[in-house]
Amino acid sequence: MIPGPRDVVADDLDAPFWDACLRSEFLVHRCGRCSRDYWPASSCTEHGGDAMRWVPASGRGEVHTWTVFRRTYDPELGLPVPYIVAVIQLDEGPFFHTNLVDCAPEDVAVGLPVEAVFTELRPGVVIPRFRPRHLPAGERTPS
Repeated sequence: MIPGPRDVVADDLDAPFWDACLRSEFLVHRCGRCSRDYWPASSCTEHGGDAMRWVPASGRGEVHTWTVFRRTYDPELGLPVPYIVAVIQLDEGPFFHTNLVDCAPEDVAVGLPVEAVFTELRPGVVIPRFRPRHLPAGERTPS
């Protein structure tokens, strides 16, 4: 389940991510030694935590899987039912759990190209969500 607005409490490890969301920027946690990207913030499986840093990411990816919710579990999220909760495989590799917006449930497909958008829930609380992105001619589309 994606975190609800009451769960968005920055600590020392993930504060840079939430600060970037306030600026409509998407970050991933990257190992400075092997350049492997992680989400959520963690230590590199090969090099530990000393070399980890937050870096800008594309904010793009593809739908890996999804489900449709037909009941509101957290009214503060401001999502009309039905709404989509999706697992996005970021272009950088990690998976990110989020809401898919601007997309009807019947239009979701594995491989659907998506991009991050940022929603202000209340002053000082901005969360990333993803929406379908339009591909230039010649780019891959979901099968």
